[in-house]
Amino acid sequence: MKISVIPARGGSKRIPRKNIRNFAGKPAISRTIQTAQECDLFDAIIVSTDDSEIAEVSRQWGAEVPFVRPAELANDFAGTTEVIAHATQWAIDEGWNLEAVCCIYATALFLQSGDLQRGWESLNSGNWLYAFSATDFAYPIFRAFKQTANKGVEMFFPEYFTTRSQDLPVALHDAGQFYWGRPQAWLEQKRIFDRWSIPVTIPRWRVQDIDTEEDWLQAELMWKAICDRPNNI
Repeated sequence: MKISVIPARGGSKRIPRKNIRNFAGKPAISRTIQTAQECDLFDAIIVSTDDSEIAEVSRQWGAEVPFVRPAELANDFAGTTEVIAHATQWAIDEGWNLEAVCCIYATALFLQSGDLQRGWESLNSGNWLYAFSATDFAYPIFRAFKQTANKGVEMFFPEYFTTRSQDLPVALHDAGQFYWGRPQAWLEQKRIFDRWSIPVTIPRWRVQDIDTEEDWLQAELMWKAICDRPNNI
């Protein structure tokens, strides 16, 4: 049995109510739910929330909300891994024979069903515990520098100052969209960004964190450029 779990707490501070805020005509979380439905991989699509309004909206769009997330997992300090571990344990206690659990962020607005399919295939391509969305940095991180106390600059990796950018290693970062995982890995809360995980690369132009109002505006502009066209993706 494969399930998806969409974490969506009600107390987001930087963008209040962001999980059900209107984005291009629909609640943001509805787009994630629909993408999970379209990939036709999941036996259940569950939303983990502490908020009754988010629960109602999620049900309206076809997701299940079979439990209320505990208060200790709905504060500013609760991590995603803990939340998915809780949902995984709930499913096991219900007698579900889990093969994999996929965490999908509620505001993964540019996620496509094909990405989830590639993630599932990647998880099964070897002895992996996780397969997660990643993308490359827009600029070589080995050329990064910081401003010092006296307002000058200092490179983080001065040994690469004369190295051509095309000769530098490609660096990836979390795309913040989905995380396929084996049930035991979630239950043990094993770190995702480690040797037992395989990245599933997403093009940079489809990756946007939604943490601030500026991020939200950027996402709206991206949506207009990418999706609001006759021949969209």
